[in-house]
Amino acid sequence: MDLIFAEATPPGRGGVSVIRLSGDGARSAAEALVGPMNSARHAYFRDLRSGDETIDQVLAMWFASGQSFTGEEVAELHLHGAPVIVRRVTAELFALGARMAEAGEFTRRAFLNGRMDLAEIEGLGDLLAAETEAQRQLAMRATSGELARKTEEWRSWLIEAGAFVEVSVDFADEDVPDEVPEQAYALIERLLTAINAEIHGFSAAERIRQGFEVAIVGPPNAGKSSLLNRIAKRDVAIVSTVAGTTRDVLELRLDLKGLSVTLLDTAGLRESRDEVEIVGIERARNRAAIADLRLHLSDDGTAVPELWHNGDIVVRGKSDLSGAGDGAISSVTGEGVDHLLAQIYEQLVIRVAGAGIVSHERQLNELHTAADSLCDVQGLPVEILAEELRKCGHALDRLLGRIDAEDYLDKIFSSFCIGK
Repeated sequence: MDLIFAEATPPGRGGVSVIRLSGDGARSAAEALVGPMNSARHAYFRDLRSGDETIDQVLAMWFASGQSFTGEEVAELHLHGAPVIVRRVTAELFALGARMAEAGEFTRRAFLNGRMDLAEIEGLGDLLAAETEAQRQLAMRATSGELARKTEEWRSWLIEAGAFVEVSVDFADEDVPDEVPEQAYALIERLLTAINAEIHGFSAAERIRQGFEVAIVGPPNAGKSSLLNRIAKRDVAIVSTVAGTTRDVLELRLDLKGLSVTLLDTAGLRESRDEVEIVGIERARNRAAIADLRLHLSDDGTAVPELWHNGDIVVRGKSDLSGAGDGAISSVTGEGVDHLLAQIYEQLVIRVAGAGIVSHERQLNELHTAADSLCDVQGLPVEILAEELRKCGHALDRLLGRIDAEDYLDKIFSSFCIGK
């Protein structure tokens, strides 16, 4: 691998800027700027120089091949975070023959050098994008290799079942006990149950990773936009006594006790002859229909029948005007709003119960392939059964990126930042 480098900290002015190098000659390139560093994993406080000129005072360190994030020789330079210093050091590294890393190239090298599997890398990407505590926890489970450990356990069952089947194939004319195939079927059933459990947990895990959508629906002037503004504590939506003010779907992202939630303020639902309002109402219906949860807001506490789903929340608004109690809310005084948010959270927590570790469509597809190979195998000829087990094994290998990973690499790493 050639020598690459990138700024590992966000670009711009700051207290510290870290430049990371990876590849053959990373240590010698750093030492050309800061002087000899005899020990790996030790920090050296040095003058960073170009000839007789001191550019900056830095902390420098290096990591031996096989003991770094990428698996290659790696060096880091911790500079003062002035853009002019970064530009000058970048020029010096270019002169030493290094090139700028592409987006995700450090992580790609970690994968190619066997330091991380594909599922761990997808988890790392999720960790870098995490905005809530639930997203962080899910990403850390993937990054720490939990899926790889689970997959290795599945593979051990598969290998054991395959051994029983291969005995039946290779020694068909020998005195092989009749119960051997049944032992294989028992292991296959155990494996299929475990894989299906992970498949069933995908929906909840995906919602944690991508976030939930909660649509506020109801008739015009029910207070939907006022509620959105109250929760946001700022004017997100235009509020007016004129019915039909909201024409498009407005979004508010928030962290609800660790869950990523997007509240949707939708157009008031009614019959209309206004072409623009009709478009807005249609968008409201479509978006609300596919949302994870709907909040039915009205003056009398009635739901929108055609949008009702089990678990939806119905609430009366404008309690400051009507004096209604019993769970009614007021976007003016804030009465009942905190309780309403708690209700939303409780409903979403129900939806994430039983979340698995698999949260990407690619991973789910490989699990379905593995599960399909194990379905309806009872009574198959042993030669065909052996082939189905091999298909399952290939799917598990693809799940971790051990084979046929090239098609996914560019797509996955394109979402990473330069320097990671």
